[in-house]
Amino acid sequence: MRLSPDEIVFWHYGFLTLNATIVFTWGLMLVLAVGARLITRRLSMDLTRSRWQNLLEIIVTAVAQQIADVGLRPPEKYVGFLGTLFLFVAAASLCTVIPGYEPPTGSLSTTAALALCVLVAVPVFGIQEKGVGGYLKLYIKPTFIMLPFNIISEVSRTLALAVRLFGNMMSGAMIVAILLTITPFIFPIVMTALGLLTGMVQAYIFSILAAVYIASATRTRTRKAAQAPTT
Repeated sequence: MRLSPDEIVFWHYGFLTLNATIVFTWGLMLVLAVGARLITRRLSMDLTRSRWQNLLEIIVTAVAQQIADVGLRPPEKYVGFLGTLFLFVAAASLCTVIPGYEPPTGSLSTTAALALCVLVAVPVFGIQEKGVGGYLKLYIKPTFIMLPFNIISEVSRTLALAVRLFGNMMSGAMIVAILLTITPFIFPIVMTALGLLTGMVQAYIFSILAAVYIASATRTRTRKAAQAPTT
């Protein structure tokens, strides 16, 4: 039983290794990029629209609404990043029905990379919203003594994001693999369907947590703007 797609090695030369995590990650990104290009190449502003455009608008609208509910305004500013995170994790889970496919999110290296993307995105959006000085002040609030604790908090929540996604995705795959060896075929099919549902839930949770972290870095200015007196 494989605990991670890292164990599947397609090519190795010296210190260079091409494993299933790298292949399936780049393959999935290629599919998403090509699919997005094909869907958006002929967008229509008329009432008559293709099924793919309707599906795309439903997904984008739902993602934007969830971002707005978290408190990030305007949501269109964050749809590109958070929507991509959601689609990648969700697609990685849905593709498990393909024989021979191993979800790259079952590797700690992939989930760590996704968490690092969130780690970088939080200060980027925070600086865009407040400026460099305004964002850095968050690390010394309410007093400069909190600086090391706030830094540890940033690192620890990134690690928690990576381990949480890795653990949940890997555990689902392991349960199905175990059931395939000890039970009839029909029961693992039900568990696979449950695993797909679990993967979608994990994609949603991961994206929402990323949105919450970004909102925490941008909310101060938004709050002040909302309380500013009008003339």
